[in-house]
Amino acid sequence: MAEFTHFNESGRARMVDVSAKHSTERIATAQATVFMLPLTLEKIQQGKIAKGDVLAVAQVAGVMGAKRTPDLIPMCHPLLITSVDISFKEESQPNRDGLCAVQIFATVKTTGQTGVEMEAMTAATVAALTIYDMCKAVDRGMSFSDVCLLSKSGGKSGTYTREGSGRG
Repeated sequence: MAEFTHFNESGRARMVDVSAKHSTERIATAQATVFMLPLTLEKIQQGKIAKGDVLAVAQVAGVMGAKRTPDLIPMCHPLLITSVDISFKEESQPNRDGLCAVQIFATVKTTGQTGVEMEAMTAATVAALTIYDMCKAVDRGMSFSDVCLLSKSGGKSGTYTREGSGRG
């Protein structure tokens, strides 16, 4: 098992020194799922949410979230992000709880000395929060879960793919 890197020899939090690491292309994809009433998803699909185009705004919010990650997560390095892509998959068929869902996928890229996993997970989470914010007037019972890293590549630790992470 790997050791925690964000603690110094005194056990205090620190930002990891990445100056000796080589710059490589780094890519991370994360997801989040927003659960909602079928009527809420219908209103999103029909453009009938009073605040506007929910998924378009959530997409922009996700990009902004990725860019602001080091402002939110104390030990994250500021990175020159080269790409952020936010996509959605709508699940119109209600689950066993009678809820529909919007899955959010956030892929972040950079070339640098440290990875973009936190930026991808922040992007997915901010997009989920934005969907909630835009739709709360019609569905305060929405929830989101399944925020996780699906894959990452680049750097010393190589490639990671979450088991069972099919996006299809």
